[in-house]
Amino acid sequence: MPAALRQTETDVQHGTNQGIDPLVRFVNVDKTYDGVTLVIRNLNLGVERGEFLTLLGPSGSGKTTALMMLAGFEVPTRGTISIAGQDITRVPPYKRGIGVVFQNYALFPHMTVEENLAFPLSVRGLSRAERTERVAKALDMVRLADLGRRMPQQLSGGQQQRIALARALIFEPKLVLMDEPLGALDKQLREHMQYEIKSLHERLKVTVVYVTHDQSEALTMSDRVAVFNEGRIQQVASPREIYEKPASAFVAQFIGENNKINGTLESVQDGHAVALTENGLRIKCDPGPGVKPGDRVLISIRPEALALLEGDERRDNHLQAVITAIIYHGDHVRLQLDAGNGQDLVVKAPVKRAEGTIMGMKVTLGWDAADARALSVS
Repeated sequence: MPAALRQTETDVQHGTNQGIDPLVRFVNVDKTYDGVTLVIRNLNLGVERGEFLTLLGPSGSGKTTALMMLAGFEVPTRGTISIAGQDITRVPPYKRGIGVVFQNYALFPHMTVEENLAFPLSVRGLSRAERTERVAKALDMVRLADLGRRMPQQLSGGQQQRIALARALIFEPKLVLMDEPLGALDKQLREHMQYEIKSLHERLKVTVVYVTHDQSEALTMSDRVAVFNEGRIQQVASPREIYEKPASAFVAQFIGENNKINGTLESVQDGHAVALTENGLRIKCDPGPGVKPGDRVLISIRPEALALLEGDERRDNHLQAVITAIIYHGDHVRLQLDAGNGQDLVVKAPVKRAEGTIMGMKVTLGWDAADARALSVS
């Protein structure tokens, strides 16, 4: 294989691709505020042109610090950041040509909507005629063409966020950064704005780096997700791979709901593994990165991957459990079960499949080996 096309495990883990020239590249970036504690540790990350990359993680994981360094509001302690091949590590924010959208909208309260949108254009010296034309197009883009003369305080939260988004896009930046832009909105409006932003991204083909702690938001909107924890990237992959093939126990537990079974890996062969649980059950499973026989592992199984078996139905794995709670959710039923020896499990079952289940009922659960991910806990 040609060297330019070769991709190492480190490249995959940190989201960098040899042979591909990303728009944004972090190289060996560290950040400390006190000279002792690193809030970003050896960050290596590439952002491809036109992609929607989400930085996801719990509070204090480093995701916002990474975004602020890319925006120019923070300076790396070590390492470099480049955009389109140009080192911008110490270039001031106003010279980077980046659009930024914050959670608090950051609209000028003394300016009308039109004046807010025109401001970044006037700073760049565009003529009045061109400013007027671009403002009209921007208002159309976010479906607020009739509100240009209003003041920000006369708009709803969702309308203000659309204007903030339009202002970040109006000067046609090659890169747009969004820091928890939907955090102040209610659930229904937040979900609506997720689709609005994703639709704009697909239409405009602009590169977006988006920060959130909301897992659902990240999975819904992103081309790729970079999961942060304690200043390090744990995994960079598509939403589906992050959810179905987590690379670490942290990712498995942070993303979505997850059944956890502790055990020891007995064997790994041809991409298939067998683990022995603390209860003496052998589970056929999918080995995660780097696990080997003898390792302590956490076996991650999503609730929707567990099935209630009937009659002679068979899966790669099965066990007996007792139903301890039944919760109706409309599109599915959530069952809580006791599998013995302190092992609790959760099943998300289709409503029809769960018909006839009652508290205290003994059931047989089954699941495929591919749906049981064995991850190192060392």
